[in-house]
Amino acid sequence: MKVAVVGATGMVGEVMLKVLAERNFPLTELIPVASEKSVGREVMFKGKPYKVVSLETAVSMKPQIALFSAGGDTSKEWAPKFATAGTTVIDNSSAWRMDPAKKLVVPEINAAGITKEDKIIANPNCSTIQMVLALNPLHKRYGIKRVVVSTYQSVTGTGLKAVQQLENEYAGIQGEMAYKYPIHRNAIPQIDVFEDNGYTKEEMKMTRETKKIIGDDSIKVTATTVRIPTVGGHSESVNIEFNSDFELNEVRSILHNTPGITVQDNPDTFTYPMPLYAEGKDDVFVGRIRRDESQPNTLNMWIVSDNLRKGAATNAVQIAEHLVNNGLV
Repeated sequence: MKVAVVGATGMVGEVMLKVLAERNFPLTELIPVASEKSVGREVMFKGKPYKVVSLETAVSMKPQIALFSAGGDTSKEWAPKFATAGTTVIDNSSAWRMDPAKKLVVPEINAAGITKEDKIIANPNCSTIQMVLALNPLHKRYGIKRVVVSTYQSVTGTGLKAVQQLENEYAGIQGEMAYKYPIHRNAIPQIDVFEDNGYTKEEMKMTRETKKIIGDDSIKVTATTVRIPTVGGHSESVNIEFNSDFELNEVRSILHNTPGITVQDNPDTFTYPMPLYAEGKDDVFVGRIRRDESQPNTLNMWIVSDNLRKGAATNAVQIAEHLVNNGLV
């Protein structure tokens, strides 16, 4: 079982290596891959150094699985080359997510639909993954009519350059800017580029991907995505209108019994999810569960998850585990 990690020197790539090690993924050979300027560098995996190779070299090595986190342009060019060589690609970019011929997978929801013929599998957007994991079981029970979501997203979602910008600003140092504006002591209501409708690409990802993952185009989703100066994970305020009424205790019970979700919801003890506690963990944390008193059949929730783990690396490795466990590679 040869596994290539494409983008091994990047922020998500490093977490992919960590998650593969932590979960004892059954690989026999690791192939760390990065851009030409990083070829020859070493990355550590389970205490051993591995030399980074080029994309071309990695394709010729014919890995069974390639975990991609190297940006959309790299994925569009190289994922098909790996697939042609017989490799199953799990891609973390937005390149293939809305391609009708490609599966968009959150394993707890729709991994059962993957077949051996699926050689390029899309890993969803980080903010979408954590939201749909909580939405899906509630949709099955009550039927979701409409979702209004506002996100409070970590600078780690942008990458190392953004983390450095925040640290520089915090220390009062002038440095390279990942954003158009300061992020320290600020909130930037723009994630990704604006589309013609006035929404950002990130906001439309949440709308489009939610429908595809859950498999229901009738769900209406509207999003506002905001970058804030945190590092531990993404937070989301989610307002959900259902087709039928619900009991709060049943909602909590459904979420509590959903794999991958931890309910943290006790106002009496000030217990609720926060990125401070989500960092480094794989679960999606849900709290502030309460009825929207302004209209019927409507629920408010607060959802937090480490965007580098379940929002990216862990979800990709879980897809790889599904492939191995079900003889699909």
